[in-house]
Amino acid sequence: MDDAGASLQAEMSAMGRAAKAAALALRLADAATRTRAIAAMARAVRAAAPGILAANARDVAAARAAGLAPALVDRLLLDAERLEGVARALETVAEIPDPVGAEIARWSRPNGLDIARVRTPIGVIGIIYESRPNVTADAAALCVRAGNAVILRGGSECLASNLAIHAALAKGLADAGLPQAAVQIVRTADRAAVGAILAGLEGAVDLIIPRGGKSLVARVRAEARAPVLGHLEGLNHVFLHESADLAKAIDIAVNAKMRRVSVCGAAETLLVDRAAAQALLPPVARALIAAGCELRGDAAARAIVPMAEATEDDWTTEYLAPVISIAVVDGVQGAADHIAAYGSAHTDAIVAEDAGAAETFVDLVDSAIVLVNASTQFADGGEFGFGAEIGIATDRLHARGPVGAEQLTTYKYVVRGTGQTRP
Repeated sequence: MDDAGASLQAEMSAMGRAAKAAALALRLADAATRTRAIAAMARAVRAAAPGILAANARDVAAARAAGLAPALVDRLLLDAERLEGVARALETVAEIPDPVGAEIARWSRPNGLDIARVRTPIGVIGIIYESRPNVTADAAALCVRAGNAVILRGGSECLASNLAIHAALAKGLADAGLPQAAVQIVRTADRAAVGAILAGLEGAVDLIIPRGGKSLVARVRAEARAPVLGHLEGLNHVFLHESADLAKAIDIAVNAKMRRVSVCGAAETLLVDRAAAQALLPPVARALIAAGCELRGDAAARAIVPMAEATEDDWTTEYLAPVISIAVVDGVQGAADHIAAYGSAHTDAIVAEDAGAAETFVDLVDSAIVLVNASTQFADGGEFGFGAEIGIATDRLHARGPVGAEQLTTYKYVVRGTGQTRP
């Protein structure tokens, strides 16, 4: 290892040690102190808005010059309205119930032991993410709300934005009397820093959360020496059942795809029930085309509406663009089979007036979020009432769906006795 590598390794190890100490301070702080810290973060972000927006403008200009895809530039972009949304999200997190110490369950044993299952912080969380500077604030607030210290490593394309936001967050922590090391950010684009986090920072990291594309998630899963909470891409589906109300089908399909194509909750595939495809597909397709969406369909879909041919790769592509693949399927079972074969267990929706069909879809589709008669774009922690989210977890342990403050806790058992001994 050269001098630069040794210096980075020493810096990362120091961050781990500082995070461990800060995690203890956060866990011992009362809920009111954590609330004050998050509210102070929001005020500091607003106060620093000119500097944050200027830093973001530099990142966006560099990203465009480097030829970054428009959808990724959109994820990176902050304007006054989006930054105000970041501050409001912080305030919402400050207002949600503090999960630390909450009693999940309690019971007594015949021998008189009183047993409680109580929420407790995880400890130190390492979050590795791409493109989205709002994640810097969301992740910090949610981790503090849950009593965790966090080490953030954003993408190189938004480094200036992230550093500017982090400076405001650190000021908020200091204003509330909490250690600034509770929220740390990697200040270099050197990929070796990611390797150091994945190695666990000498045992300091208790959980790693990747938020990004396939290659990032694959690297984290392959190299991590701490538990990983995975966030796969959003290969999301909208299924139009034969009983679907046409107006709802049009509104939901267009919104799910086109409201914002760059978010992970955007629909990438439209599934249409063969029993009603002739009636449903043409008006829905016209609405999508009118909204600026390109259609790619299987043979059955193309026989009803002229469109480009969908290849096998289309069914597993997260376009993050105004493009949607369309397949005609045989009822609820056909839709569930397609989703099981090609989906990412992220978010899938059915449009149906037949309640029985809708409930069958809910039972068959094993995704983190399953919606009935609602757009997939509701796959968002803020829309779930969590204030913000770190991402949408597609794993089955220990959390699924939007990851908010409660999902960033574990639990311990507190057992109270009166002198009992075990015979």
